[in-house]
Amino acid sequence: MRGQGRKESLSDSRDLDGSYDQLTGHPPGPTKKALKQRFLKLLPCCGPQALPSVSESNVEDEFELSTVCHRPEGLEQLQEQTKFTRKELQVLYRGFKNECPSGIVNEENFKQIYSQFFPQGDSSTYATFLFNAFDTNHDGSVSFEDFVAGLSVILRGTVDDRLNWAFNLYDLNKDGCITKEEMLDIMKSIYDMMGKYTYPALREEAPREHVESFFQKMDRNKDGVVTIEEFIESCQKDENIMRSMQLFDNVI
Repeated sequence: MRGQGRKESLSDSRDLDGSYDQLTGHPPGPTKKALKQRFLKLLPCCGPQALPSVSESNVEDEFELSTVCHRPEGLEQLQEQTKFTRKELQVLYRGFKNECPSGIVNEENFKQIYSQFFPQGDSSTYATFLFNAFDTNHDGSVSFEDFVAGLSVILRGTVDDRLNWAFNLYDLNKDGCITKEEMLDIMKSIYDMMGKYTYPALREEAPREHVESFFQKMDRNKDGVVTIEEFIESCQKDENIMRSMQLFDNVI
C-alpha cells in the first residue's frame, strides 16, 4: 500500500510539472517558449535562470521529487480552484520548483528572489508585504497552492477580485480598514524598491503627498480610515487605476 501511495503522489507531481503524460506514459513535447518567458518575467518566485526542460527523463524527475518536502495538490483540483489551464499550471509549477525545490518558500527566500528584479533599490520591505498577502493562512510560508491562488486573482480575477486582493495588501494589520500610516508604509516601500536613481528623480516628500492625495479621494466620511467599500468605489471611479487593472488581462 505504501508503494502504491508513493506511485500516485509521484504521478500527481509529474502531471503537474508536465514531465509525464498519463495517457502515453512518455514525456510530452516542450511548452511554448514565449509563454515561459512571460512567466519568468512576471513571477516573483521564478528567477532569471532558465527553466528545466519539460522533456527531461523521468528518472531525473523522480530524483528531484524525492527532495521535495511539500507536495502540491492534484492538477485537476488546482484547475478547479484557479483560472489557469492545465498547461499554464505545469509551466508555473516548473518555475516554482526550480526556485523552491522544497515546495514552499519562506519570507527570507521570497525577499531574496524578489530582490533580483529590483537591483537598483531596496525591495525587502515591499517583498515582506507581498509575501504576507500570498501567505493567506499566516503560517510563515507560501506553498505552490498559495502562490497560484493569489496569482489567479491578480491575473484572471474580476475587477472586484483584484481590488479586494489589493486592499488586503494595503491592510497590513488585517483589521478590515486602511490607515494613512499603512498606506504610507506601502508607498515608502515602493519608492525604496524603485531606487534613488529613477528619472525624473523622486522627491523625499513624494510618498506622503501621494498618500494624502489618495486619502482625500477615498476617505469619503473623513473618519481617518478607508474601508473596503470606500476603496473599491474610489478605485472604480479612477480611470488610471482601471486602466492599470486591464494591463493584466492579456499577460498570459
